[in-house]
Formats: sequence, C-alpha cells, structure tokens
Amino acid sequence: MKPGDVIQFSTRALWGYPTRTLLMILAMAIGVASVILLTALGEGARRFVTNEFTSLGTYLLIVLPGRSETTGGPPPLLGETPRDLTLEDALSLTRSSAIRRMAPITVGSAPVSWKHRDREVSILGSTADLFEIRHLSMAQGRFIPAGDPTRGLAVCVMGYKVKTELFGNQSPLGGWVRIGDRRFRVIGVLAKKGQSLGLDMGDVVVVPVASAQALFNTSALFRILVQANGRDAVPKAKKAILSTIRQRHEGEDDVTVITQDALLSTFDRILVAMTLSVAGIAAISLSVAGILIMNVMLIAVSQRTSEIGLLKALGAPGAHILGLFLAESAILSLIGAGFGLILAFLGNWGLAHAFPSFPITAPIWALGAAVLVALLTGLVFGVLPARRAARLDPVQALSRR
Repeated sequence: MKPGDVIQFSTRALWGYPTRTLLMILAMAIGVASVILLTALGEGARRFVTNEFTSLGTYLLIVLPGRSETTGGPPPLLGETPRDLTLEDALSLTRSSAIRRMAPITVGSAPVSWKHRDREVSILGSTADLFEIRHLSMAQGRFIPAGDPTRGLAVCVMGYKVKTELFGNQSPLGGWVRIGDRRFRVIGVLAKKGQSLGLDMGDVVVVPVASAQALFNTSALFRILVQANGRDAVPKAKKAILSTIRQRHEGEDDVTVITQDALLSTFDRILVAMTLSVAGIAAISLSVAGILIMNVMLIAVSQRTSEIGLLKALGAPGAHILGLFLAESAILSLIGAGFGLILAFLGNWGLAHAFPSFPITAPIWALGAAVLVALLTGLVFGVLPARRAARLDPVQALSRR
C-alpha cells in the first residue's frame, strides 16, 4: 500500500467511530496543553525574576553587613557582625577605579503627613547616585541633589502613590511635609515603576541618607549598592570592596558581597529545574492519553477482526496491518497535539490578560517537544494493538473468533 492509501484508510477507520476518536483526541490535547502551559509558567517565572533583578540596575553589587559563611558552636550557626556598615565605609568604596557609582541605603518606616492627611510610609535614605543605579525616572521635579552625603538636607522625593494619597491632584513641588518629627520640602515625584523585589517604589519617600540616619537615630546602613564600571570590572570591584572594608574593620571580613550575575545564575538554575520538573509532571498526562489510545485500539482490533481477516486473505502481510494501526495511532496523536497547541495558545492568552505583569511565554522548544512526545506516546502505546492485529489468523478473523 502506498503512504497515501495508508493515511486514507486509517482516517476512514478512525472516523467510523467518531465518539471514540474524539475522546482520544481530547485526552491527547489536554496532555499536550498541560505540558506547554506548565512550561510557559516556569519560563515566565524565570523571566520575571530576571526582569526584577535587571530593574535593580546593571553591573550591580550589593554589600550586606555580616558574613555569609557559618561558624562553629551552638545554634544559630550564623556569621557574626563585629560592626555595622557606616556611611564612611560606603564613601571609602568610591576610591576604586572599578567602581562607577555607590549608593548607601538606610531603610525605616515613619508617618508622613501634609495638612490633615497622614499615613505610614517606608522611608528610603540614599544619595543622588541611587537614581542612576536603580534606573529610576521622575514624574515631576528632580531627584535628591548631588553633594556631600554627610549633610542632612531637608528635602524629599515622593513615590507616585504617596503623592496621590497625600496631595491628590495638587502638585506637591515646593510643599512641606512632616516625616516623623522633622519637616522636609518636596522637590520631586517618582514615576510609576511598580514593585521591585518586594519594594513598591510608588509607596516610598526618598530622603538624603544623612537625614534618614538622623530621623531614625542610627549610624548603620541597611546595605550599599555599588555599580561597577562594566561586566569585566565586577570581579575587580568585589575584590576592592572586600579589601577596603577589611582594612576599615580591623582585618575582619564581616560583610557579604552579592553580585547580580551570581544571583541571576542561581535563580536561573533553580527555575530551569522547576520548569523541567513541572513539564515532566505534565508529561504524565500524555502517558495517560497513550494508555487510553492503547486500550481503545485493542478494543478496535477485537471489533475489526473480520476487516483484518479480509485484508490478510487478500494478501496483505502482517507488516502492512502493523503499519495501518500504527498510522491510526500517529494520526490520533498528531491531531490531538494540534488541538493541544490551540488550547495552550488560548490558555496563554487568558493568563497573559489575567496577569499582565507576569511574562507568560512558552519557549519554542516546549512546543516541539510536546508534539514529539505526543507522537512517540501514541506510537509506543499503539505497538501492542498493532502487533495483535498483525498476528491474527485470517481464517479465524473472518469467522470472527
């Protein structure tokens, strides 16, 4: 039989039992759609994390107080912190040629009020370099001015949400707000940026770092953001940071320096493993669909014994019978995979509209892999019924035994 005759014969045989065929196609379609959708969610999580870290800045190093390694002794087995990070520590880092910018960070919470309106807001103390490091943008006015970081200017920059809740449609520029027990003049409003690693930039008020330290009565920094001169300068900048802090802290390695690339690579490995895991779990549904195809094809063999016997009586060898039933399984798998792709596309479209900030996109390899696995599943589970049909004795088949 020619390939065209095999396809035509198999297609007619399948549509001779439309309900059974549609159920098998539906099972395969659900399996393929599950693989693609779960893979798309895993890939979307990886892209979301990558975008979040990219929004923090490029060539970024984060200096945290405390050592990352553990120490001996009774729990908790955490690294000790002999001293806090200070503004002087941060300023000393700018001496390295590998470092382009540096922004010390102090974080706290305080009530912010204007006239009869007030609310509790996260206060972020930093310097003018934070604007470039974090890729911020202004909706109104300007950011904290450059100058001596040790001077506590009474100026502030509001997040978009804070400005809306306190000032409504009025322009806050030039107005005075009370933060805690101090007054600050509003010189700018940040543009809408959304959340970044859990911190909503629309719901903060940025003040000079010295002002924040005076407001919260502390000399310690929460962390230091450092921007290297380029990707190649990141290792040199990390080495310079550790060396400088060690000299200032009497030979103690009591800080942890995290590079952006290290964070991204760690999360990338975790999320890729998660994506492959959920895709593998979803692939189990394809095996269920394959088992359904096998069971139904076995029933089809018993129902079509006279047809098989007639083919063998006319001289069709067992290999042709085997090929006909495998062709039916392949056609079922490919049609089911096609409908699965349509279901997956509709599912991706629905999720993208329900969660617009989450980048849900199925990778190209997942589409091809899902179709290939569906085809292989159909063929593997179609072998047993096909072999059973090919081994039927023509006389017994014609007598329906």
